[in-house]
Amino acid sequence: MIPTADQAPFANLSPDLIADAVEAAGFPSDGRILALGSYENRVFQVGLEEADPVVVKFYRPGRWSDAAIAEEHAFARELAAAEIPVIAPLELEIGGELGEGAVAVFGGFRFAVYPRRGGQWPELGNEDDRQWIGRFLGRIHAVGSTRRFEHRPRLSPEAMGRDSVEYLLDGDLIPEYIGHRYEQVTGELLDLVESRFEHAGTLRYIRIHGDCHRNNVLWTAAGPHFVDLDDCMTGPAIQDLWMLLAGRPAEMREQLAQILEGYSKFAEMDPIEGTLIEPLRALRMVHYAAWLARRWHDPAFPKAFPWFGEARFWERHVAELEEQLSAIDAEDN
Repeated sequence: MIPTADQAPFANLSPDLIADAVEAAGFPSDGRILALGSYENRVFQVGLEEADPVVVKFYRPGRWSDAAIAEEHAFARELAAAEIPVIAPLELEIGGELGEGAVAVFGGFRFAVYPRRGGQWPELGNEDDRQWIGRFLGRIHAVGSTRRFEHRPRLSPEAMGRDSVEYLLDGDLIPEYIGHRYEQVTGELLDLVESRFEHAGTLRYIRIHGDCHRNNVLWTAAGPHFVDLDDCMTGPAIQDLWMLLAGRPAEMREQLAQILEGYSKFAEMDPIEGTLIEPLRALRMVHYAAWLARRWHDPAFPKAFPWFGEARFWERHVAELEEQLSAIDAEDN
């Protein structure tokens, strides 16, 4: 059976189309194309004639509206204009076959072109680096709090948790003998997560990165910079901090304190948001499994995540959710 466009959304994204899109955007390609690590979208380094290479991101068809992509680009440029080291998309001369408006289109794909920037994923292994990235995030959130998103997602237990569980239970990926156990533990877990959000009261929701883990940060001698705001959203500030923590609970508490010391130089963090770290971790665990399930029709996903289709993944996943339920419950006692 030949996959449909919905089943293989990037099937027509050929090297010729990539080079032609870059050319149409005003960058004379020399034909050198290197695929970079990305699953949600497709990202390539493209060589240029007599110029440094650029990085081109082709958006997954149907995921974002034009308005949502335009808000991502505007936020990145707003941060860059404030001299915050975020890699913003280049301004393109949009028109003709690229279409009209703020989002470039070629061959049926929406895309953006970025300058290439190097760096390494940060280890954040010492207090100085943690304070540094804390200052960086504080500056991002100081800008993020000045305006609102109108078209980007809003973080919530309903969207990340309940909707994800419903999608998985309606599908056929969870083995039947595990399904009831999964439904039970996620029900108890999300009840506890929602209770913790309710206890936190009225939270301050701002524009945030949304997917702030170490793989989305590159570190150079000049410090950290973010290379992708594809998941930027409206949410509590703590969402951009907790994924940078690693280790035992005591170690993560120390790391968070050091990040917040730098963060506080530019922005304020309501201490109550600290009580949402484990609930947010639970939501990410649930949402990640649903993300893989939603993308399973994309041929790149079974190749990259072959374990996801195995029963032992679901056994382990449910066990981890039970551990997370115990971790949140322990904080309440």
